[in-house]
Amino acid sequence: MKSTIRDVAVMAGVSISTVSRVMNAPNSVVKHKREKVLEAIKALQYKPNGLARGLIYKKTNTLGVIIPDIQNPYYAGVIRGMEDASKALGYSIMICNTDRDEKRLFSYMQNLNEKRVDGILYTSDVVYPDFYEEIEAYRIPLVLVATHSLEYELPSVKINDEAAAYDAVKYLISLGHTSIGMISFELTDEIAGLPRYEGFQRALREYELEACVQQVAFAKHWHDDAYYAAERLLQQYPDITAIFTTSDEFAMGVLSYMHEKGIRVPEQMSVIGFDNIRMAQFTIPKLSTIAQPVYNMGYRAVEKLNALIKGEPDSTLREYLPHELIVRSSTGPQAARS
Repeated sequence: MKSTIRDVAVMAGVSISTVSRVMNAPNSVVKHKREKVLEAIKALQYKPNGLARGLIYKKTNTLGVIIPDIQNPYYAGVIRGMEDASKALGYSIMICNTDRDEKRLFSYMQNLNEKRVDGILYTSDVVYPDFYEEIEAYRIPLVLVATHSLEYELPSVKINDEAAAYDAVKYLISLGHTSIGMISFELTDEIAGLPRYEGFQRALREYELEACVQQVAFAKHWHDDAYYAAERLLQQYPDITAIFTTSDEFAMGVLSYMHEKGIRVPEQMSVIGFDNIRMAQFTIPKLSTIAQPVYNMGYRAVEKLNALIKGEPDSTLREYLPHELIVRSSTGPQAARS
């Protein structure tokens, strides 16, 4: 049978409140009593119940992490950053995968509230009005990660997706490509779909390539969707010599399609991705991409959430971290396709 705080108090000959103070504010207890309590804790191998302590002190040192797709390798770096920051700041994390299902999302929100998490990290999804109402009702501090909300005053950490997409397409243009296509998330995706498409458009119009704006095929969230999107795109626009994709997974689907159709990359087709997941440097050829600082986003989001929990001021509500163009061997100068 596990020892209780009452057992420790009896063995040490002190009150339960004294044992509690030794565990939470040891300097407030005189030395001889503190030593007796510590000896009793060691002898009884007493381990305090974290949930019970959380109910008493209204702090569980636990953060909830809500992600939309645990199979997506993009989130590995984000979560690693969250985990390292949480450990450094004395928190543990609970990961909840929603699969972009609203019922699962609200179920997780209820569970996290019941477990009295100190705060929530909400990743890569839109903040809809009913979800915001839920946040307000629970009064749980929340930080958005790899997403933001212009409608609600919620702190966030992400990159500038529009500017990052612009840089990717501008790079393809600098290589001499004048017929550029895009494989995009649906434009109803306000986080990674619409802003990246807007960056694609801006670069083309700036360099007087407006005819390319319509050269877009849409996919969902997997490389096999992008494979078939590449097929549709090239059937409709066979003169394309470069493709910008809104994720590295999409780019991998495109590379697979090119390989099967005998289209050489980058000699006949340049392909650039978005995210710089770990596998991007192991594709054949290695993938040029836009690097998101996923680890830093995760780490910084926990720091912002910690400050929010403690009631500390944050001078930047919507924080943007820098992206980086990573040039590898999947992109090259324009060449005629046979």
